[in-house]
Amino acid sequence: MIGYVTLGTNRMKDAAAFYDELLALVNAARIYETERFTAWGIDSQMHSLAIAIPEDGKPATVGNGTMLAIPLPDPASVDAFHAKALALGGTDAGAPGPRGASFYAGYFRDLDGNKLNGFCFTGD
Repeated sequence: MIGYVTLGTNRMKDAAAFYDELLALVNAARIYETERFTAWGIDSQMHSLAIAIPEDGKPATVGNGTMLAIPLPDPASVDAFHAKALALGGTDAGAPGPRGASFYAGYFRDLDGNKLNGFCFTGD
């Protein structure tokens, strides 16, 4: 359904280091890289996350209402993912916890202000 998601960055080196460490928690590693674009995935033929310096030469900006969600196996993994993002310099956008009957998520913003979350379904 989705091939890859790209988030804009104004800090390629810092953003790449942030995602190297964060995405290692979900067994993803760099699968493609150029001077302006870096992508991570578990397999180069599957879904991936990428960061890019905008082609138009203008600064990257955050999309209002845009968010990338990363599936995780359980609430403890969501807690660890959120904590790692904050330890790497991300900012909290909603502490991990239940949202509704069977959804558990923790929200944060990366170094450029892009909003992400780690989530799982709890089956409750």
